[in-house]
Amino acid sequence: MFAYRSLLIILLFVCASVSGLGADAHGPEAHAVEAATTDAHGAEGGEAEHHGLTDYAVPLFKLGPLVITNSMVVTWIVAALLILTSQLATRNAKLVPSGLQNFWEFLVEELYGFFEGILGAELVKKTFWFFATIFIFILFTNWFGLIPGLGTVGWGTVDAAGHFHLTEPLLRGVNADLNMTAAMAFTFFALWLIWAMQANGFGGFASHIFAVKGHGANVMGMFLVVVFIFVGLIEIVSISVRPVALMFRLYGNVFAGENILETVMHLGGVWFGWLFVLPFYLLEILVGLVQALVFALLTSVFTALICLHDDEHAH
Repeated sequence: MFAYRSLLIILLFVCASVSGLGADAHGPEAHAVEAATTDAHGAEGGEAEHHGLTDYAVPLFKLGPLVITNSMVVTWIVAALLILTSQLATRNAKLVPSGLQNFWEFLVEELYGFFEGILGAELVKKTFWFFATIFIFILFTNWFGLIPGLGTVGWGTVDAAGHFHLTEPLLRGVNADLNMTAAMAFTFFALWLIWAMQANGFGGFASHIFAVKGHGANVMGMFLVVVFIFVGLIEIVSISVRPVALMFRLYGNVFAGENILETVMHLGGVWFGWLFVLPFYLLEILVGLVQALVFALLTSVFTALICLHDDEHAH
């Protein structure tokens, strides 16, 4: 069941990223303007060539009305690898597991225990498929984005001084695309609303946010009702901001990390760039793990706060 639900959520992420937000605004015309601007700065000011990822995912081709970007291609590759390895590991399950089966069983069991401690024994049964998949998906897309050449190999232009400017990377790290992190954050937000309504009902959901009951009918009680209504409005704003914070936190860390790696590589030159970037590269491997854990941890905590009641928290 875990494998099929994982496949569902990965496909949902892929479909959400297909939206290609802003892709049309950064088509070939935008690349031409960017290249011309870069050439002009290089010719007039003698500035060094620009290194680093573009701010947006580059459109590669179209499938009918769908704009396929370089980050979407990497999404499909990572999703396909995850699905393939999980199916191979569980297709012929054995009492004495092989290396691949042992890896997946260990990973799933450890994640289940981790999320059970946050969500409780009952809620984790309903939501584990999402939180485990989102952790695994973010972790491996972050690490896949560190493969040398990803984001630095592609098409570009050569200015008058003979400097090459990369304008269209062939591949791009998945979470260095704001469309992808937004798709995951808003998918979680939609599921969060569903789980909250299932656990509390509409009345319980409103009561959880505003907490206007049980303050009495005296003057102080009415004053507290007004205060809690005001606090509830602030809580609604806080809840609305959560997916935005989730998407920008993941995107910002991954985007900045990949740009730092490329910049340090070029500062080290052709011969020593790999040596200078090595400490940063090892750090980004750790950052990839931390960011996957933070995203999964925050989303599970947000779910526990709205779905679990005081007696359930006590257990």
